[in-house]
Amino acid sequence: MRGTLRGTAATLTAGALLTAAMTTATASPPANASAPPGTTTAGQSVLVDCLWHRTVRPDDFLLACGDGNSRLTGLHWDKWSPDGATAVGVNLVNDCKPYCAAGTFRAYPVTVRLEGRKTWKKHPEFQRFSRLSLTYPDSRPEGYQQVMNYTLWD
Repeated sequence: MRGTLRGTAATLTAGALLTAAMTTATASPPANASAPPGTTTAGQSVLVDCLWHRTVRPDDFLLACGDGNSRLTGLHWDKWSPDGATAVGVNLVNDCKPYCAAGTFRAYPVTVRLEGRKTWKKHPEFQRFSRLSLTYPDSRPEGYQQVMNYTLWD
C-alpha cells in the first residue's frame, strides 16, 4: 500500500509540475514573439496582419484572413514613413468559380497605400497603419471597384 501511495504521489506531482510549466510557457510569450528579431523597433510604424504579427515592408500580406482567397504578393515598397507607405505588387484573388475550393487564383497588378497611423492597442509602443487602399490600374476582380479601401485590425 505504501508503494502505491508513493507512486501515486509521484505521478500527481509530475503532472502538476508539467501543467505549471506548460501554463507558464504559453501564458507569457517572449517580447519579440510578434516579429522576427530586427524586423521592427518601438515607435516605428508597422503593418499588423490577421495573426497579430507586426511587419515593416512585407513582401506578402493576407487580406482575406478567414479563407485566404485574397492576398497581396510581390510587394515593392517605394515609401515607408510615419505619414504612410506605398507599394506596387499583385493582388491574387480566387474567382471562386464554380465554388471557392475549385476556384482559380487570378493575378491583378495593384498599387497599395497604407495610412492612418494609430497607437496599436496590443503593443502601445508601436504605431500601426489603420487603413489600406488598393488601386487597380488595369483589370480588377469581378465586383471590385477601381479603388478598394480596407480598415485594418487592431
